[in-house]
Amino acid sequence: MKFSVSLLSAMIATGIGLATSVSAAPFFFTSGNPDGRLGALARSASPGKVETETADDFILAGTTVISGATITGLVVNAPVANITNVEVEVYHVFSLDSIDPPSGRVLSRVNSPSDVEIDTATRDGGDGTLGFVANHLATGVSVANTVVNGINPNPSRTKGEGPAIGDQAQVAIMFNRPILLPAGHYFFRPDVLVNGGDFLYMSAPRSPGVPFTGDLQAWIRNSSLAPDWVRIGTDVIGSDTPPAPTFNMTFSLSGNTVPEAGTPGEPNCHGQSVAALARQFGGIHAAAGALGFSSVDALQSSVQEFCNP
Repeated sequence: MKFSVSLLSAMIATGIGLATSVSAAPFFFTSGNPDGRLGALARSASPGKVETETADDFILAGTTVISGATITGLVVNAPVANITNVEVEVYHVFSLDSIDPPSGRVLSRVNSPSDVEIDTATRDGGDGTLGFVANHLATGVSVANTVVNGINPNPSRTKGEGPAIGDQAQVAIMFNRPILLPAGHYFFRPDVLVNGGDFLYMSAPRSPGVPFTGDLQAWIRNSSLAPDWVRIGTDVIGSDTPPAPTFNMTFSLSGNTVPEAGTPGEPNCHGQSVAALARQFGGIHAAAGALGFSSVDALQSSVQEFCNP
């Protein structure tokens, strides 16, 4: 059966006349709880302080709308209330979005984050695309080792910079413009701005307790090392008796999958994705509200970016 464009648009908007609704499929990923082994700097640039990025990976089995996240870390040299901003970036796995071959300044770029972030997935409290609440969990919490300043090209091994004590905080992040991504393997990178202090992103168990098949270790870089990254465990901390330690970071992601979304780059991607959302949630207005978009226009804009990366 063929429909006119106007009729199909009306049906998508209301959910009337479409196939039976596909039940919403919630998405949730967690790396687990902090293990106390490591605190790695995750810091936005500010006067006198260079940006330092710590990233850990996750896998999406299908098209997913990510509407929220949490990160857990130690706030050092300042109270938790001094967290003034959070920024989130998402990266593909090297060699996508990267110069290949790489510079050769680091031991390896295999399974690292890409050189540059996915532009359409960047969210920043400073521009209103995310909101956050920093929750104080405990006082006087320690980690056994840290990586803060010793982030260097090869030779990069420092053994870490020793233990640290601070106030443990969990930052709940709400994406005011949710992040829409196709199936794939990604790195999640949060930056935290602390007035007068720093945020040490806490590690989570990696082995035993790997949260998913294909799990990669955490990587770090600062603005001096970029676009390269180094492995926190293998390259920076290292070991006199191999194998070197490896780390995950403590974070979670939540949202909804869109099982019948279109394929990015295909001509029918936008229409297919909007129709899928309307079927799944009983109308495009209901989809926008359920997924956390401020309006149908905001959802449509994200679908457009998703379909034309």
